Amino acid sequence: MIERLEIIKAKYDELQAELMKPETLSNVNKTTELSREIASLEETVTCYKRYLEVEQQIKEAKELAKDPELGEMARMELEELSEEFANLEKRIEILLIPKDPNDGKNIIMEIRGAAGGDEANIFAGDLYRMYTRYAEKQGFKIEVLNLVDGTAGGFSQVEFMIKGANVYSKLKYESGSHRVQRVPETESQGRIQTSTATVLVMPEVEDINIEINPNDLRIDVYCASGHGGQSVNTTPSAVRITHLPTNTVVTCQNERSQIQNKEQAMKVLRARLYEAEQAKQDEAVGSERKSKVGTGDRSEKIRTYNYPQNRVTDHRIGYTTNTLDRVMNGALDDIIEALITEDQRRKLEGTEE
Repeated sequence: MIERLEIIKAKYDELQAELMKPETLSNVNKTTELSREIASLEETVTCYKRYLEVEQQIKEAKELAKDPELGEMARMELEELSEEFANLEKRIEILLIPKDPNDGKNIIMEIRGAAGGDEANIFAGDLYRMYTRYAEKQGFKIEVLNLVDGTAGGFSQVEFMIKGANVYSKLKYESGSHRVQRVPETESQGRIQTSTATVLVMPEVEDINIEINPNDLRIDVYCASGHGGQSVNTTPSAVRITHLPTNTVVTCQNERSQIQNKEQAMKVLRARLYEAEQAKQDEAVGSERKSKVGTGDRSEKIRTYNYPQNRVTDHRIGYTTNTLDRVMNGALDDIIEALITEDQRRKLEGTEE
């Protein structure tokens, strides 16, 4: 562990020195890139420096503990230092877990109503509000890419970007099938119904070289439609792009111009193709995938929202909270923290589930 930490510290010092060079400071792109790299190493280096300080202080306290006059005070200090040392060791172990290269990226999230008809679409709308409220509380920015209204409310499909620091690291666990149990507004006899909506979380991949041959694309344009399929634009500004080799279809109609919609649709297409390629790679190294919390697959049942009991249960980690009302208002921090903690635990222990 110490050897790895020394390498990280040397790299950190090297980056700091590079950042202070005049030729670097005059290059905005390079300055931004170096600052990002430094920030990614900063906590590890800070913890390591403190680790070394505490280790030295423990040695000194052990010597002082032998002194008849200062021994009692030294033993009290030794107890506190030993506790801090153990906590630092645990934290450093977590910091040394190989990071997901996508953790710092923005995300594209897609939510679709699934089983349950109109109620599934209404629930998809509820999930959209939950995630956007969470994003707002975190200071993230939201950009709607495509939105298809449900006939009785909610959305049959909604795609949107969430932009901010380390968004993917927090929301990557949300991919999967979300189940709701409640009495629908459309239910006249008060019976509880179970419906589902699926969530897919993809990292934004503009900085990754994904080759898309223009000849492999079929691009259709049409008039954007609003609620109930009514046309909201007399000019064909909505865009549908089909990637012929994979039959991947994306649409975007939320921007005012055809050019803007095409740009947004291409963002989603790139993310979809990247996600498909990642799934193939994960399949090839299945053991690593098993150590994660959740597969990230849209079909995996991950969470139940039980309205009569005000309860949310995450089935992957056995986490339950009786604060559904707060969760649906964007209070996702406790669930996300529990998922991150369990993911770190499994990676440290090499658990395969």
